[in-house]
Formats: sequence, C-alpha cells, structure tokens
Amino acid sequence: MRPRLPGRRSDRGALGMSGTGPVEAGEGTLAHGPPPAPPGPPGRLARRRRTVLATAAALAVLAGVGYLYAGRPESRPDTPPPYPSQAVDLVYLDPVATPRTATAGPGFSFAVALSVRSGPPVTVTRLGQPYAGLSVASSPAAPFQTKPHSVRRITVTLRVTECDKAPRNPGLPFLDVTLRNTRAIQVHSFILGPRYAQHLSEALQVACGNRIR
Repeated sequence: MRPRLPGRRSDRGALGMSGTGPVEAGEGTLAHGPPPAPPGPPGRLARRRRTVLATAAALAVLAGVGYLYAGRPESRPDTPPPYPSQAVDLVYLDPVATPRTATAGPGFSFAVALSVRSGPPVTVTRLGQPYAGLSVASSPAAPFQTKPHSVRRITVTLRVTECDKAPRNPGLPFLDVTLRNTRAIQVHSFILGPRYAQHLSEALQVACGNRIR
C-alpha cells in the first residue's frame, strides 16, 4: 500500500466542494427560464392576409348565390288571353216566329248560337247589320255576357224600315257584333252562310214585294 503523503488534498474533492462554475441541470429536469414575450401587434402581412381571406369568402358567397340563381327554373310570363274575335263562334240555326208589335214593321227573326271556346267571359255590347233599310234587335238585348266553354242561344230580329233601301238578293249577308273581354274590344263581322242569305231574301220579298231593289 502506497503511503499517503501528509498535507495533500484530493483534487476531486476540492473541485466537488469549492467549484465556482454554474451548476448544470441534471437529466430529466426542466429549465425554468423567463416566460415568452406576448405577441406584438399584427403587422402589415397579417392584415393583408385577413383582407385576402375576407375577399375570398365574399367571392365564394357570391359564386354560390349566382349558381343558385342560374339553376332555378325560369318563370314564364303569363300568356295573355285571346282576343274576343278569336274565342267566339257565331252559327246560324233556323228561322223563328217574329214577335208582332203595333208600331214595328214586318220583320224576320232567326236564332243563332254564340259560343266562347276559351279565355275569359265575352260580352256582346252591340249587334248590327250592313243594310240601311233594316233595323236589328236581339233577345237577350245587348249587352249580355257568355262564359267560356258555353253556348248561348240568341234570337235576332231584322225589321224593314225602308223597302227602297233593303237588299233584293243579299249574297253573303253578315252581322256586325261588338265583342269585349279583358283583352280588348272588337267589332267582328260574322258571315252566317247561304241558308241565312236564302231565308233573309225570302222574308224581304214577303215584306216588301216588288218595292225592294
């Protein structure tokens, strides 16, 4: 055994007891430093980023609204009702007895059928005819209304007012009828056909004889 020299200190013990350097943290321990500084105010880059994000969100909303608007079914405008002359038919039926009055002259009465095919109701406001020597009246008296998809029977009476101005052989006699619905007011001439022309000519021959031209 090596003899221990008196008065010599162990270097390891001296360092372990009187070391002046900082003590390092051991393994598994946490170093407690000062807390991190709070974030500073947003800079120009952060503000620009928020602006870009807000603009992108607004564009996305607008794109979605535009897509929904473009994808919705188109609303078609309401179709206007037909003109009254396009919706009405007037057909000659047959002669009927002429009502006699004390003051009215001889006349010729006949029945017609007025039908409204479609659209709103049609009102007949007036009936007329082209001959100066004849007057016209109807039953029911104008104005009267006919509903759509219905037929109304009308009795028309023509009376001779002046035989000299009455037609001798009317070729295609017609009635002028003033029609009104929610679309328009029109005067339409209805040609009632050869049977009406024949019956009217016979009635005028009886009423005026040789005085008609």
